[in-house]
Amino acid sequence: MQLIFQFLKNISANNNREWFKIHKNEYEEACNEFNSLLEGIIARISTFDKSVIGVLPKDCTYRIYRDVRFSTDKSPFKTHIGGYINPKGKKSSHAGYYVHIQPGQCMLAGGSYELPSNILRAVRQTVYDNIDEYISIVDNPSFKNYFPIIGYEFLKTAPKGFPKDFKYMDYLKCKEFSCAYSVKDDFFTAPDVLDRVEEVFRQFKPFADFINFTIDNYE
Repeated sequence: MQLIFQFLKNISANNNREWFKIHKNEYEEACNEFNSLLEGIIARISTFDKSVIGVLPKDCTYRIYRDVRFSTDKSPFKTHIGGYINPKGKKSSHAGYYVHIQPGQCMLAGGSYELPSNILRAVRQTVYDNIDEYISIVDNPSFKNYFPIIGYEFLKTAPKGFPKDFKYMDYLKCKEFSCAYSVKDDFFTAPDVLDRVEEVFRQFKPFADFINFTIDNYE
């Protein structure tokens, strides 16, 4: 893990193609270590979510090269490394498990981000129709300990098609059904990191199951 953190610190301080070309072996070593971590995490998740059996680290990772076409930041490389463990693929709307390593900004996350409007509305409808079940999941202390907030951006008013006086309207205003648990860097360097990750994602799974019940009808 120290190899990963050191490389990410180095690329952040030397984000240019010349440096990367000379130090590409450090990137490859960091990738190998991260893939080993993902392999262990996938094995742990498979103990409570059989759908990830057979998912390989190479199915979960992303290229380090940034798409700078529409960005004012022309830095060519990402300064984080991440893996999205999803049995239906990284581009699927199906809610999966995300591992993000970035010095000072590490996290475990999951859910569905940037859902197409028709699927987003369908998920909201499922929440509305099954509000008691949804509350029992997202307000469960074991879940809320890691994921106190669902979504990153929110509507200011009720989404179209739902009654404005709905008692639990805040649950429908999120623009994405995803959540994140921020951790310190030493979370990933701890000897029991796999135990910790397994515990977090175990608590996440009921939420994923709830939204995937609807999302998977569109996959």
